Amino acid sequence: MIRNVTLRMASVQGEDESHLTRRLGVVLFALGIGVAAATLLGPLVFDLIRYHVVDEVLNQVVGSDAIGLLLVVPAALAAGMLTLRGHPVGPVMALAPAGYAVYVYTQLAIGGEFASQPGNSERFFPLFLAIFLLGGAAIVMAWKTVDDRQLPEPSAGMRRTASTVLFLLATFMTLGLHLPGLVDVIGGKPYGIEYTQSPAVFWIVKLMDLGIVVPVALITGIGVLRGVTWANKLMYAVIGWGALLGTAVAGMGVVMVINGDPAASLVGTAVFIGFSLALLALAVWLFMPLFAVPETTISEERPGSSEVP
Repeated sequence: MIRNVTLRMASVQGEDESHLTRRLGVVLFALGIGVAAATLLGPLVFDLIRYHVVDEVLNQVVGSDAIGLLLVVPAALAAGMLTLRGHPVGPVMALAPAGYAVYVYTQLAIGGEFASQPGNSERFFPLFLAIFLLGGAAIVMAWKTVDDRQLPEPSAGMRRTASTVLFLLATFMTLGLHLPGLVDVIGGKPYGIEYTQSPAVFWIVKLMDLGIVVPVALITGIGVLRGVTWANKLMYAVIGWGALLGTAVAGMGVVMVINGDPAASLVGTAVFIGFSLALLALAVWLFMPLFAVPETTISEERPGSSEVP
């Protein structure tokens, strides 16, 4: 009798996990479609979404949209397809575009000078909200689906490389990218164009980067370097997310330089291009072993769903 009850419980658990996996796949497809729609409707293509920002910030939106269309949309759709096919890499891969969507579309939804700059982006708030909710739901479902016991154990070289890149990224973002602007503003007589023309965007980016990106990068780097178990899943999420975000920032810098933006920095753009290439290479190195795992129903890999003798 105990054996039968255990088998039924395992069967129910497996069905629940299978349903969660299917829902995650559908959410990822919806997320990819949503990001594609927002990108195509924005200034990059049809220019139907007009953000309440100055030209300098608009250059950044165009660069971010380009990377969204080239990398984020395909990543979300590929993760959705792999998840629906039961491949273990799908939910792990899902964390990157989902995190990117939550980060970027928070800024696009509320990061404008609505009182002083013309635009109509508020009309598209339902689209931004949908992308935000889909990204958040995908993060929660993917995190619950991924079993860190099934993730390949990273090599010592991978741990050292990943932690080094994350520490360098956090250091550059804090000291090189954000500290000069903060010192300028806190000094009482700000002259930087990023603050004087777009104070709302300035503070939102500072808050999210210094309050989310930098701490998460440092925590992940420390955990990976120490070899703690909880850091493995987080490493996949942060490296994938960082690769997309770093590439988007590099894209922003390139567009700003091409358009002669007064706030553009050749050095800063070059550094972020280097970081984005390093993070993309690291992401490929990290994720490649997961693609070697045979396609199967994800729930079958859970110890709790195995048959009880």
